[in-house]
Amino acid sequence: MAERTGWQKVAKRIRVPMGFVTAAVFLWLARPSGKTLALSLLVVGPGVWLRAYAAGYVRKNAELTTSGPYAYTRNPLYLGSMLIAFGFAGAAGSWVLLLLLAALFAAIYIPTIQGEEQFLRTRFGNFDEYAAKVPRILPRLTAAPTNEERGEFSKALYLHHREYNALMGAGAIYAALALKLWAAYHFDMTRFLHQ
Repeated sequence: MAERTGWQKVAKRIRVPMGFVTAAVFLWLARPSGKTLALSLLVVGPGVWLRAYAAGYVRKNAELTTSGPYAYTRNPLYLGSMLIAFGFAGAAGSWVLLLLLAALFAAIYIPTIQGEEQFLRTRFGNFDEYAAKVPRILPRLTAAPTNEERGEFSKALYLHHREYNALMGAGAIYAALALKLWAAYHFDMTRFLHQ
């Protein structure tokens, strides 16, 4: 395995715990409205779908996955995570949260992706050829041409990678935001009625 730099090691190790901390801060600072919750579904929904779709193709460390969503972007799982995070920042109705999430993603995911690419480059001889055709994050409009056989979505891989957790997590965050919205509305109505 390729040697990771100091920050790459730290970023890879803290990305999941930081996600939980970020979610707690997010819920504390969020000021959702019915409109922001509804509009956020236009970004969060595709993000959850993309993560699920990508998980059904990837065989981590066993092969260089170049089919399905990997024919459009080298990192569909991270792109899906970005869509989910930025969609929820929109749901929260906070530019501060959006900027905080962008900074967090840059600090955590840029070094993580660089470290993973170093590993893939040493493990798979055709990685550089693949990387020349497929962008790191923002997807191509058409699938990259390849000499390899196109894979198919595998429900077993999706389940193996437990990607259903992203759907459950998104549902839990929406429930918490809806509860926060209800509580704010209820509190305002109670105060209004007692004045």
